[in-house]
Amino acid sequence: MPDFSEATREKLRGVSTATLCTALFKRGLRNQFIQDVRPVGSVTRTMVGPAFTLRYIPAREDLNPLEVFQDRAHPQRQAVEQCPAGSVLVMDSRQNARAASAGSILVTRLMRRGVEGVVTDGGFRDSPEIGRMSFPAYHQRPSAPTNLTLHQALDINVPIGCGDVAVWPGDILVGDGEGVVVIPSGIVEEIAEEAVSMTRYEDFVLERVQDGASVLGLYPMTAEQHRRDFEIWKETSLSNRTPEAR
Repeated sequence: MPDFSEATREKLRGVSTATLCTALFKRGLRNQFIQDVRPVGSVTRTMVGPAFTLRYIPAREDLNPLEVFQDRAHPQRQAVEQCPAGSVLVMDSRQNARAASAGSILVTRLMRRGVEGVVTDGGFRDSPEIGRMSFPAYHQRPSAPTNLTLHQALDINVPIGCGDVAVWPGDILVGDGEGVVVIPSGIVEEIAEEAVSMTRYEDFVLERVQDGASVLGLYPMTAEQHRRDFEIWKETSLSNRTPEAR
C-alpha cells in the first residue's frame, strides 16, 4: 500500500463524502459509496483511515456453536486485536443485519486501541451504547442476536465486499454524517487534493447562492465572470485566514 500521510488524512477530514464521490466519478469510479450503511450515533468527527477487513460467511451450526468464542484464535476476536491504530475495521456481513456483526464490548476495545472507526454492512448489537460513544461506527441497522446465529467469521485482512463496494486492505475509508466512501489507496493523494479544491469552490458557490445568485453559469462554472470572481474570492479568503490555518 502506498504511504498514507497524516497531511492527506487531515485533508480528507475537511471534505464531504459527497465531494469525494464526485471526484471519484470523474475517474470512472461510480460505485465507491457503501450502500445502506449509516452512522450509529451522531457524527462528531470525520472518520478517515486505511481498511483492515474481516469477512463473514453464513454460519453452519455444527461449526459455529457458542463455544467457538473460547478459542483465542477466533477470527472476530483476532481482527479486533490486530486492527492497527488509525485504521478502520471493515466487516463483510453479507448485507445481513439479522444477527450482529459485533457489540459494544468489541467496539470499546477497538476505541481503546486507537482504531479510527468500524464499519459493517450488517448490524451492531448494543447500538444505543455504541451510539453514545465518541467513536465512528457505521452499520445497516440495530441487531440484537449474537453473530454466531447467522455469521461465521472466516478471513482477516483479505479483499471483501461491504455494502456492494469492493474493499481491499489498505483502501482509505472516509465516513461522515451521510455514510462511508472507499478510496482506492493508489489515488488517495490526488483525490484528497482535488476534493479540497472542489470544497473551496463549493464554499464560494454557496456564498453566492445565499446572496441570491443564480446557479446558471456558476454551478458548474461556465461563465468567465464567475471564474474571475472566484479567483478574487480565493485571494481574499486566504488573506483573511490566520497564518496557522494557511
